[in-house]
Amino acid sequence: VQLQAYGGGLVQAGGSLRLSCTDSRRTSSNNGMGWFRQAPGKEREFVAGISWNGASTTYLDSVKGRFTISRDRAKNTVYLQMSSLKPEDTAVYYCAASRTSYSSTSFAQYNYWGQGTQVTISS
Repeated sequence: VQLQAYGGGLVQAGGSLRLSCTDSRRTSSNNGMGWFRQAPGKEREFVAGISWNGASTTYLDSVKGRFTISRDRAKNTVYLQMSSLKPEDTAVYYCAASRTSYSSTSFAQYNYWGQGTQVTISS
């Protein structure tokens, strides 16, 4: 597994962004996947997760209804569609592959991580 996250940027509050995470080695199609974020001075937190087949998704309460995680197994890519963005969503966003076929809210359950992409929301 080798993950690369991209799609971050600077947008105004209320705007949208779509993050993508591609596995260049194409070996994570049977793994659960997750998105985490880390803001300056804060711990890394779980944002969203998806099972290997996309049938099960989980979200951080504060992003429910605004963020949508999805995956395209044929493209070995996981997406995080973010809408109605708020300044408190500002962080570096990381994608990760789970040790199992399902996602987890615990970062300890992920053994492969992408390099992170910066998301900055201006007020």
